[in-house]
Amino acid sequence: MNNTPNSNRKHIGIFGKTNAGKSSLLNAITEQDIAIVSDIPGTTTDSVTKAMELIPFGPVLFIDTAGLDDDSALGKLRVNNTLKEFKRTDFAIFVMDSNSLDLDFYNKQINIFKKYNIPYILVFNKIDTCTHEQVQTLKEKFPNAIMTSVNNRESILRLKETLIKNLQTTEEEPSLIKGLVPYNGTIVMVVPVDSEAPKGRLILPQVQVIRDCLDNGIKSYVVRDTELESALEDLKNIDLVITDSQAFKKVDSILNNRTKLTSFSILFARQKGDLDAFVEGVKTLDNLVDGSKILISESCTHNTSHEDIGKVKIPNLIKKYTAKQINFDFKMGKDFPENLDEYDLIIHCGSCMLNKKIMQNRIKESHENGVPITNYGIVIAYLTGILDKSIEIFS
Repeated sequence: MNNTPNSNRKHIGIFGKTNAGKSSLLNAITEQDIAIVSDIPGTTTDSVTKAMELIPFGPVLFIDTAGLDDDSALGKLRVNNTLKEFKRTDFAIFVMDSNSLDLDFYNKQINIFKKYNIPYILVFNKIDTCTHEQVQTLKEKFPNAIMTSVNNRESILRLKETLIKNLQTTEEEPSLIKGLVPYNGTIVMVVPVDSEAPKGRLILPQVQVIRDCLDNGIKSYVVRDTELESALEDLKNIDLVITDSQAFKKVDSILNNRTKLTSFSILFARQKGDLDAFVEGVKTLDNLVDGSKILISESCTHNTSHEDIGKVKIPNLIKKYTAKQINFDFKMGKDFPENLDEYDLIIHCGSCMLNKKIMQNRIKESHENGVPITNYGIVIAYLTGILDKSIEIFS
């Protein structure tokens, strides 16, 4: 992989009314024509994203959203899509037209930022079209706001400097490996190569664990399950074996308690989610009855094969374990239903394609609806009888 995954970038949402100049501002910040710009309100219909390196802070993902006051024919759908973006936003740029101060709208949006715990900066755009008196009034009423014009490069640079300063105070995602394995320690990653494995490359969780090991001075070795036994003979003092969840049972048998074991999915459950909540949620499997309904949520989209972990393997394992007639719903990508109270259990993937903010919000929504939530790796470890063993490393 040549680029930082979007899931590891700070997500910066650009919000405001239609025609406030959000898209123009994004183009000015990135110095590229990323978003379509027009004087016609409602030009931005779906969110537009742009990944970039915001030097000296690092990798970020800008999200240009449709106007929150869109009253066009498709306005409701556009606004709903924009509201969903709050759930994955780490930091917000709140853009208002300098010529159109709407305090009711301002207060409403500030409350949304508070609801989702999103830090933000207020930007008054199109300042070049205002009188000196208008500018002074805005500065007096909103002393911390940034005044910008896409026609004034200095104002855009000031905005970027303020943005970088604020981002540097935001919380970093925890390391996948640091604290579990000591400096100069050794891990072995078990990567089965089957029909689900992408040809010619590793999948994102595997790549991220390798990079995390490099960042923290931990030696990492990658083998297939078929070569694990010989790898154990070659290596001494292995601190941790990390396996693809689908090979949990086979790998556990090969290890025979010689070293600690966990999975990529469980590592991500700890980094982005709530491991304790997932462990508690998986116990719901013992209380399911005929007709129980499970939502299986996966953050990426891909073709389904007969070995698909979310749509095939996990449902089959659950049916075998419970001996019940269970109903399954499947959601992929950004889709996460609002009718969560219809479900008895939510099983989420490792969320390597999502940032921590959206995963935390999904957990919160699940709990608010009284629905337990768990994770692919936790489910497979539980159903194969090795859950305690697979989370021992975290205690």
